[in-house]
Amino acid sequence: MVAKCARPASTLSAIMTRIGLLTLLAIALPVAAQVPRALPVDPSDITPDTGVKPVEPAPTAPEAKPLPPGQVEIPEPKTNPRSDSPEVENLPTSEDAVRLQIFLDQAHFGPGVIDGKPGRFTILAMNAWNEVQGHPLNDVRPVMNAARESVTHPFATAIVPEEARKWVNSSLSYKRSQQVGAKRMSYRSYGEFMSERYHTDVEFLIEINGSKTVYGLTPGKALIVPNVKPFLVENLTGSRYETEEVLASRHVVVDTKVNQARIYESTPSALVVNEGDGAVQVKANRSLIAAFPITPGKPQFIKYGLWEMRNAVQLPVWRYDQSLLDGKGRSNDALNIPPGPNSPVGVIWMGLSVSGIGIHGTSDPETIGRARSAGCIRMANWDATRLPDFVRPGASVEIR
Repeated sequence: MVAKCARPASTLSAIMTRIGLLTLLAIALPVAAQVPRALPVDPSDITPDTGVKPVEPAPTAPEAKPLPPGQVEIPEPKTNPRSDSPEVENLPTSEDAVRLQIFLDQAHFGPGVIDGKPGRFTILAMNAWNEVQGHPLNDVRPVMNAARESVTHPFATAIVPEEARKWVNSSLSYKRSQQVGAKRMSYRSYGEFMSERYHTDVEFLIEINGSKTVYGLTPGKALIVPNVKPFLVENLTGSRYETEEVLASRHVVVDTKVNQARIYESTPSALVVNEGDGAVQVKANRSLIAAFPITPGKPQFIKYGLWEMRNAVQLPVWRYDQSLLDGKGRSNDALNIPPGPNSPVGVIWMGLSVSGIGIHGTSDPETIGRARSAGCIRMANWDATRLPDFVRPGASVEIR
């Protein structure tokens, strides 16, 4: 879905081995859904400063029970049709591919959707990690060794939590005029809820669980998922993120050429490469602390330059103004669409000092890097909600 930002108001051939799974499911708890999903209203238009509580740290969720290697069979994947990655030798396949994506995701170098099909975003994430560690770019070996040591169990079993009932509405209308009256822009299925929760998509859940299991999900039922720290949508309250001196001094570079947002401790230092004796040595760039895939606006709407992050708010209301989306300016016929994961601005809005532009979540994480908005910077909800851990209002944001 394409949305202009205003001010906020592959199938694998083999399926998992099911023998012995039921004995594991009874004791499994959740550890990280995906959804199809319209712009937020400027947070200053939605919530007054009085009575808004700062965001408190979310409670730690119980982890899912990990499955030993081989419990889920992942054969050689087909070429990922969503990838336009450059040629990189020795990209992992099968279970190792999932392991690599999980490792990068948990290290805050987002590979995009965890689906066992390493593509352009996995390579970008790998190279960001290599840059920090001082390894040559496009060298898979160091990060793969680290992934194998860190991620011993790439899959886990998770139970659909009771809280999901409040966040799933299979009858949510696709018509904007009817969405106005909805309590929230909910997920439309438990499969969507669970896939976004575990940084993947419904398609991959079906590949490792079977369509009958995924389409039959209800609270209390179990599912095999990537073994990542879950995105807990139920912990979002609509609060604002207050500025913090250290986080406000950081710098975000939004690279619209490669579709990646990088967070630095300060203005980024140049990557130093020394070539000598036939070897390439890269100076470790310790100022780079995180990187996530993004979708920028259409070229004619991109606001290049250096801006300031002005606000950050959970669960923004989306001001749906077709006139604004068409590039004709704000009108008096706008609709205020309720917040929720199925909003095209997702579950978080970080407004910039340039009018109507912000960094926000999305209803369609699988389209990150492909479908373009009309001006804003989109990220998967599970990545966007992590951004305030690294930067807060006052931080500089460079769009280039």
